[in-house]
Amino acid sequence: MPSSDVIVVGGGLAGCEAAWQAAERGLRVRLHEMRPLQMTAAHRTDRLAELVCSNSLGSALPNRAGGLLKAELEMMGSLLLQVARDTSVPAGGALAVDRVAFAEGVTARILGHPRIRVVREEATEIPDTPAILASGPLTSPALSDAVARFTGSAHLYFFDAVAPMVSAQSIDTQVAFRDSRRSPSFDYLNCPLDREQYYHFVAELKEAERIPLREFEEALHSGVRAGADEYFEGCLPVEILAERGADTLAFGPMRPVGLQDPRTRKRPFAVVQLRQDDRAGSLYNLVGFQTNLKYAEQKRVFGLIPGLEKAEFMRYGQMHRNTFVNSPRLLHPTLQLKTRPDLFLAGQLTGVEGYMGNVATGLLAGLNAARLLAGDPLLELPATTMIGALCRYITSAEEKHFQPMKANFGLLPPLEHPPRAKLERGSALAARALEQLRDYIADRENDLPFA
Repeated sequence: MPSSDVIVVGGGLAGCEAAWQAAERGLRVRLHEMRPLQMTAAHRTDRLAELVCSNSLGSALPNRAGGLLKAELEMMGSLLLQVARDTSVPAGGALAVDRVAFAEGVTARILGHPRIRVVREEATEIPDTPAILASGPLTSPALSDAVARFTGSAHLYFFDAVAPMVSAQSIDTQVAFRDSRRSPSFDYLNCPLDREQYYHFVAELKEAERIPLREFEEALHSGVRAGADEYFEGCLPVEILAERGADTLAFGPMRPVGLQDPRTRKRPFAVVQLRQDDRAGSLYNLVGFQTNLKYAEQKRVFGLIPGLEKAEFMRYGQMHRNTFVNSPRLLHPTLQLKTRPDLFLAGQLTGVEGYMGNVATGLLAGLNAARLLAGDPLLELPATTMIGALCRYITSAEEKHFQPMKANFGLLPPLEHPPRAKLERGSALAARALEQLRDYIADRENDLPFA
């Protein structure tokens, strides 16, 4: 008798959600996580579901794509969304978490499940029994090679970057002020720059020394070739943005819209926003400031930002390689491999971008693995839902130019009579999605026991 019904490879967001959903439906799950025996270039602990980039899980507003995705996940009984809300920190209209408490919460729930066995060892081959591959953007070279051999094609990839983190007590709060761009809260610290300060900062940023990609690749022991322009557009290093034009940052992560400096009672020329990273409020990360600058250069250049002159860096920004497959060629919208129905893929390996997108694919893969083994029809969520639209996109996009995709309203079919205002249109799209997801679940109420 086998010790498990399904193997899940990867203890990140997608893998943990997949394991939980499958186990909750009666399957015995073996969850492989190679950490801490083999670490990655970005992870720091052995905890499951460790967040290595931002601590924000995106918008929680009901008329935003991220808010809709969370509402759908709540309706479908997502474990990780529940833990995220239990460990949340102030973030205006977004859902952000204390990253340590979040990872510890997920780890405790997974380790405590009677039908999940966590195995701390690297998976170097694709299991030949029912399995879910959710090994993430930092898939080990051995498993990455195995997937490439199995699919008959090389992986696509891009370089992703992490923002720095500073201690709260080292921020000059006589300069940095509390406010939010889009919500009536004071959850962000804002470091204001005038015109002269901004252009000086941009000039220094563009000239700062970076870690060469070749050195980075060698550090990863990766055989993948890469060029300097192969970044993911949704997570560009701040220095790359600065190269696109002197005003790019002022209209991007440093835009001052909706903010007023209480010292001048005027809108700053530009701002750097800081978001709380832990529940104690002792850590803040630089929002949108992913970077590949050398550590000494980060301290020097980011120290030019008013309010951060004496900042103590608790984590420097860094880059890591994100790996994903050509999902349009390989996967069904059920997340099954076309050539092997008992093998599912989930998370960033599929080309879904964003924390909650990873959770969503893990949830669907876990549900469908359980349904496959029970002999039930697999779920293919309506295209009008955000989860359904994401899965359809990654499995039907143009193969030649396939790139990772985050949740966004552009993926959904248009409304028959759309409101003119953007926010009202978002509310209408969200209302339609949730209504159709409720109907979809109601039609299957006997075999979809969502908690």
